[in-house]
Amino acid sequence: MTGLLVVTAVEAEAEAVRAGLDGRLTVTAVGVGPAAAAAGTARLLALAEVGGRPYTGVIFLGIGGGFAGRVEVGGTAIATRSVAADLGAESPDGFLPIDELGFGTAVAEADPGLLATLPDAVTGTILTVSTVTGTAASTEALATRFPDAVAEGMEGYGVACAAAGHPFAEVRAISNVIGPRDRSAWRIPAALAALTRAAKAVGLA
Repeated sequence: MTGLLVVTAVEAEAEAVRAGLDGRLTVTAVGVGPAAAAAGTARLLALAEVGGRPYTGVIFLGIGGGFAGRVEVGGTAIATRSVAADLGAESPDGFLPIDELGFGTAVAEADPGLLATLPDAVTGTILTVSTVTGTAASTEALATRFPDAVAEGMEGYGVACAAAGHPFAEVRAISNVIGPRDRSAWRIPAALAALTRAAKAVGLA
């Protein structure tokens, strides 16, 4: 067995995760956004399967934004489920998720067994968005639609779709508060350091 597949969006995240795992697992950056992340993850899973060394599960580790009052900047959030928050349709009465349209589901549940191997952190829904939230109105709308959401990122749901039956989990180290875009308030080094700490604590038993 190859063990767990660990993926990130970009190489800076991969380097931070490698520092924490200290060679225990291979870490690969698969791209930014749900489509690139899904394609990259699916390719790695398929190659391992064809090579006779299938992966036993998939963990996505990356940085992301956190909802104020739900998780702190520099903290870590773990998804109980990853939700494609903008997958659906607009209507005069508001957003209609794909689940209500009858075209599938925007929800990917995390694997309970895999969650048990992860470090202590804030838990809740982590939203996957194709456009990072950057206004007060969008933040309020998401917080209202998803009262249990703790964070957002751009890859989790895509990686979960690629996992396709493999145990899946998503971990986010928080670099900024979700809200009006203020790049100067982002704390990337602190989030990458938190990502390294989270990787160190991943249980491999």
